[in-house]
Amino acid sequence: MTISPRSKPLGKRPSKRELKRERMELRVAASAKQLIRRAIAVSGLTAGDLAYEGARRVLDEHQRMVLTGRDREAFLEAVANPPAPAKQLVAALKRHRQLFG
Repeated sequence: MTISPRSKPLGKRPSKRELKRERMELRVAASAKQLIRRAIAVSGLTAGDLAYEGARRVLDEHQRMVLTGRDREAFLEAVANPPAPAKQLVAALKRHRQLFG
Protein backbone atom coordinates (compact mmCIF):
# COMPACT_ATOMS: atom_id res chain seq x y z
CA MET A 1 0.00 0.00 0.00
CA THR A 2 1.41 3.38 -0.99
CA ILE A 3 0.43 6.57 0.79
CA SER A 4 0.97 9.87 -0.95
CA PRO A 5 3.07 12.25 1.19
CA ARG A 6 0.47 14.98 0.68
CA SER A 7 -2.55 12.77 1.24
CA LYS A 8 -3.65 14.40 4.46
CA PRO A 9 -2.44 17.53 6.30
CA LEU A 10 -1.39 17.15 9.92
CA GLY A 11 -3.13 18.95 12.79
CA LYS A 12 -6.28 21.02 12.81
CA ARG A 13 -6.83 23.77 10.29
CA PRO A 14 -9.81 26.07 10.07
CA SER A 15 -12.74 24.32 8.40
CA LYS A 16 -13.11 26.99 5.70
CA ARG A 17 -10.22 27.13 3.23
CA GLU A 18 -8.68 30.56 3.51
CA LEU A 19 -7.05 31.97 0.39
CA LYS A 20 -3.30 32.32 0.69
CA ARG A 21 -2.67 35.96 -0.16
CA GLU A 22 -0.03 36.93 2.40
CA ARG A 23 3.68 36.34 1.97
CA MET A 24 6.50 35.96 4.50
CA GLU A 25 10.21 35.80 3.83
CA LEU A 26 12.74 34.50 6.33
CA ARG A 27 16.50 34.51 6.63
CA VAL A 28 17.66 31.31 8.25
CA ALA A 29 20.93 29.49 8.79
CA ALA A 30 21.80 26.75 6.32
CA SER A 31 21.21 24.12 9.00
CA ALA A 32 17.73 25.51 9.71
CA LYS A 33 16.89 25.49 6.00
CA GLN A 34 18.02 21.86 5.76
CA LEU A 35 15.93 20.93 8.80
CA ILE A 36 12.86 22.66 7.37
CA ARG A 37 13.28 20.92 4.01
CA ARG A 38 13.56 17.54 5.76
CA ALA A 39 10.41 18.27 7.78
CA ILE A 40 8.57 19.20 4.58
CA ALA A 41 9.68 15.97 2.92
CA VAL A 42 8.71 13.81 5.89
CA SER A 43 5.38 15.47 6.67
CA GLY A 44 4.17 16.23 3.18
CA LEU A 45 3.24 19.74 4.30
CA THR A 46 4.07 22.87 2.37
CA ALA A 47 6.49 25.33 3.97
CA GLY A 48 3.57 27.60 4.84
CA ASP A 49 1.55 24.78 6.38
CA LEU A 50 4.59 23.64 8.34
CA ALA A 51 5.07 27.18 9.70
CA TYR A 52 1.36 27.37 10.56
CA GLU A 53 1.44 24.04 12.43
CA GLY A 54 4.57 25.04 14.35
CA ALA A 55 3.08 28.40 15.33
CA ARG A 56 -0.19 26.77 16.39
CA ARG A 57 1.66 24.26 18.59
CA VAL A 58 3.71 27.00 20.25
CA LEU A 59 0.56 28.97 21.04
CA ASP A 60 -1.30 25.88 22.27
CA GLU A 61 1.56 25.02 24.65
CA HIS A 62 1.75 28.62 25.85
CA GLN A 63 -1.99 28.70 26.59
CA ARG A 64 -1.68 25.52 28.65
CA MET A 65 1.16 26.98 30.71
CA VAL A 66 -0.33 30.39 31.46
CA LEU A 67 -2.45 30.56 34.58
CA THR A 68 -4.79 33.47 34.95
CA GLY A 69 -6.53 35.09 37.90
CA ARG A 70 -8.34 32.54 40.03
CA ASP A 71 -6.38 29.58 38.63
CA ARG A 72 -3.07 31.21 39.56
CA GLU A 73 -4.30 32.02 43.06
CA ALA A 74 -5.56 28.45 43.60
CA PHE A 75 -2.22 27.04 42.42
CA LEU A 76 -0.16 29.34 44.65
CA GLU A 77 -2.42 28.55 47.63
CA ALA A 78 -1.99 24.80 47.07
CA VAL A 79 1.79 25.20 46.87
CA ALA A 80 1.94 27.36 49.99
CA ASN A 81 -0.54 25.24 51.97
CA PRO A 82 -0.66 21.74 50.49
CA PRO A 83 -3.55 19.54 51.61
CA ALA A 84 -2.87 16.44 53.69
CA PRO A 85 -2.39 13.31 51.56
CA ALA A 86 -5.46 11.15 51.06
CA LYS A 87 -5.57 7.76 52.84
CA GLN A 88 -5.42 5.95 49.47
CA LEU A 89 -2.24 7.83 48.55
CA VAL A 90 -0.56 6.94 51.86
CA ALA A 91 -1.55 3.27 51.42
CA ALA A 92 -0.24 3.24 47.85
CA LEU A 93 3.08 4.73 48.98
CA LYS A 94 3.42 2.09 51.71
CA ARG A 95 2.73 -0.68 49.16
CA HIS A 96 5.27 0.81 46.80
CA ARG A 97 7.94 0.94 49.52
CA GLN A 98 7.24 -2.67 50.46
CA LEU A 99 7.53 -3.82 46.86
CA PHE A 100 10.40 -1.67 45.66
CA GLY A 101 12.18 -0.60 48.85
